[in-house]
Amino acid sequence: MADHEDLFEAHRGQLRAVAYRMLGSVSEADDAVQETWLRFERTDTSEVRNLAAWLTTVVGRVCLNLLRSRETRREEPLEIRMPDPVITGAEGADPEQEALLADSVGLALLVVLQTLDPAERLAFVLHDMFAVPFDEIAPVLDRTPAATRQLASRARRRVQGADVRPDPDVARQREVVEAFLAASRGGDFDALVAVLHPDVVLRTDSGPVAGAWNELRGALTVARQAFMFRRFAEFAAPVLVNGVPGVLTVRDGRPLSVMAFTVAGGKVVALDILADAERLARLGAAGLAEEA
Repeated sequence: MADHEDLFEAHRGQLRAVAYRMLGSVSEADDAVQETWLRFERTDTSEVRNLAAWLTTVVGRVCLNLLRSRETRREEPLEIRMPDPVITGAEGADPEQEALLADSVGLALLVVLQTLDPAERLAFVLHDMFAVPFDEIAPVLDRTPAATRQLASRARRRVQGADVRPDPDVARQREVVEAFLAASRGGDFDALVAVLHPDVVLRTDSGPVAGAWNELRGALTVARQAFMFRRFAEFAAPVLVNGVPGVLTVRDGRPLSVMAFTVAGGKVVALDILADAERLARLGAAGLAEEA
């Protein structure tokens, strides 16, 4: 039994990373990994030649079922929620979080992934992010490898068209974020516009209430919105959000919001804000708030 557990534990980090990309939820990702363990425990895998690939397709199937279940439960088909951000101190993530965020899965990318239908998401995540061959993904989707390839291709075009890949230089990203905060604190509207890409998108999730999701586009529109809330800039503490510079707004020791910046070409191309204090506390932001 111990050997069986050791075999599974050797792959837990990758399975959790797959599930997080599929579901956009840390708790649901953990549930999916637990379900994968239960299936592994009940299955004779002595004839399985590539256990990593087998487990990856199993967790993919579990996540696919969860996504489809979500769709059938929704009262509002177009309901959108911010994926769970992985928030760490500015100095970096612990090894478990680093495994979760391997390959720099930014919050903006997760937002785009959740707009894909479940089959597209599975094909793209397993193939493009984890190099699972299409002929191994196809049985999970009950499709041919050619049809599965088409799903991944369609998803890839959506992802590439969303401009979600940040600049590789984290120090340069931090400079842009600091310039944004300085302009907000100083009330310099022109400087705020200058750090924003002309087509910047601002997405905000304020919690489980009607109209909680808001999306704005354009540098002037986003700058005006940011300007309205500049009084909170003085309470912003630097953090890493999914491995890239962001800010956690803390007041009286309580986390109020986390802002994830996607910086490309030296400009902010996306700004994703989770302003649900209860959810932030569940995600561990309260501990970071005490340190801020």
